[in-house]
Amino acid sequence: MGKVLLFVDDLFFRAKIAETARHMGVELEAANSVDSLVEMALTSPNESGSAGTRTALILVDLNARGNPVDALDRLKTAGNQTPVIAFLSHVQTELAERARAAGCSEIMPRSKFTQELAAILGRVKT
Repeated sequence: MGKVLLFVDDLFFRAKIAETARHMGVELEAANSVDSLVEMALTSPNESGSAGTRTALILVDLNARGNPVDALDRLKTAGNQTPVIAFLSHVQTELAERARAAGCSEIMPRSKFTQELAAILGRVKT
């Protein structure tokens, strides 16, 4: 089992995600900036025995400050293989396409992300 790396700057929403993760027994680590997101994702231990817990999933709020799409693009350029699930307002189709081009595995409206949060975090446990 790995951990989930989270980039959400809405503190109330971050707390909701953290509480759900805690109830499910999923380790969650939050990045506070796009730079820390990139650094944390790229320094995650690998599956071949590095110390620490491997990042199994990255969750990104595309409306967070600091240009999260740029961070996704930097991760893609660096060869990131960790699945990335991003969420945004359902009307932001251009932003969704930019995130997809930057290597985002799955993009969904924030409302759907909220409804499916437990199932999304459950992917890490299997």
